[in-house]
Amino acid sequence: MDSALIVDRLHFAFTITFHYLFPQLTMGLAPLIVIFKTLALWKKEERYNKAARFWAKIFGINFLFGVITGIPMEFQFGTNWAQFARYSGGVIATTLAMEGGFAFFLESSFLGLFLLGERRLGPKWHWFAAFMVFAGSWLSGYFIVATDAWMQHPVGYAIKEDGAAYLTSFWSLLFNPWVGWQYLHNMLGAVLTGAFVMSAVGAFYVLARKQEEFGRLFIRTGVTAGLIAAAAQAFPVGDAHTKMVADYQPATFAAMEGHYKTETGAPIVLVGQPDIANQTLDNPIVIPRMLSFLTHRRWDAEVKGLNDFPRDQWPDNLPLLYYSYHIMVGLGTMFIAITAVAAFLLWRRKLFNAHWLLWILMLSFPFPYIANTAGWITAEVGRQPWVAFGLIRTEHGFSPTVSAGNAMFTLIGFMGMYLVLGVLFLFLIAREIDHGPKILESQEALAMASNHPVEQPALKGE
Repeated sequence: MDSALIVDRLHFAFTITFHYLFPQLTMGLAPLIVIFKTLALWKKEERYNKAARFWAKIFGINFLFGVITGIPMEFQFGTNWAQFARYSGGVIATTLAMEGGFAFFLESSFLGLFLLGERRLGPKWHWFAAFMVFAGSWLSGYFIVATDAWMQHPVGYAIKEDGAAYLTSFWSLLFNPWVGWQYLHNMLGAVLTGAFVMSAVGAFYVLARKQEEFGRLFIRTGVTAGLIAAAAQAFPVGDAHTKMVADYQPATFAAMEGHYKTETGAPIVLVGQPDIANQTLDNPIVIPRMLSFLTHRRWDAEVKGLNDFPRDQWPDNLPLLYYSYHIMVGLGTMFIAITAVAAFLLWRRKLFNAHWLLWILMLSFPFPYIANTAGWITAEVGRQPWVAFGLIRTEHGFSPTVSAGNAMFTLIGFMGMYLVLGVLFLFLIAREIDHGPKILESQEALAMASNHPVEQPALKGE
């Protein structure tokens, strides 16, 4: 493999992985903030408004860093991946432009109104601003997933005389059969991130015995949303998405499962280490016939093995694909277990005294980030060796005029800048969590005092 291609792939992998740490939290928090605002309108309790304002500040910081790290992503299509941009720009530029021109401006405009305009808007219009932030963030996610879905399963295009792909059906691009399940899979993963972060902050407050009223509220909301998202992520969304991969990218599916030989009544592997040279799995723990049933809904169905496909169609990093997929699935199972136990104890009114589980909730917040990252690695590494599946191979998509040295120089530069940004982000978030929702009360009192100054008594002699 060309050294420049290797560095370009590492460059894109690093910048997009770092960037996606931020959008997954904003997309996950957005519906939870709407829930708080809805409860505030319904129950007429100010604590829900304070909770929404607190998480809006976390959202705002996260949104800012998402924008900063997201801008370089689209530039890389022209700098590091010029041949791919030239080939597919007539198609994917549509959804990328719609994401920036419609969804991003919708989200950012109403975020400004939500953060700064509560007093002028009033309760109902402030709720509407929160809802539009949610709509904008989820619409943005849809356009990005639609772009990736075309790379996974190209539709609605034609190859013109210059050898490039051009859009022939706008609606086929937007409603690609690949989009629906991938979008739901992605957004539920984002909700899990938001729910676990909210639960972790709530558990921290309860364990530290500070702002416990808000801590309990955050735990209740996070655990409930987390359980719903984790269960739906497994079935029907995750199940349907995996079957879609089996239908459209069967070689990828076989590699994900570590399935090398075609079998009827194929078992599913829970744990095992791939031995690529011998095309086997070491130390496997399997459930007999389960892979056939999950894939085709028949216990005796035939499942094609990787050996049935030409070598040049195999994903080019089989161990990374296999482990990423199994890390995602394993963590997804863990999320169901944690939220189910927490929800049960919450129902029994014992959760806030179960310190062992509160510690688990507090320390679990990194795992949805890992699971989402592993999921995207599974999708993108699984599509290889194609940058647009079946149309243009990755080795034909990078920029031949950008040397490996130039790409490495900018990669090191990005790593340095993103390290600084990461430290700054953690500092700002830690400061907001340390202040907590209670600081809003003193800020509101200060604002009221500045708007309505207290009259001072006259001094003698005046």
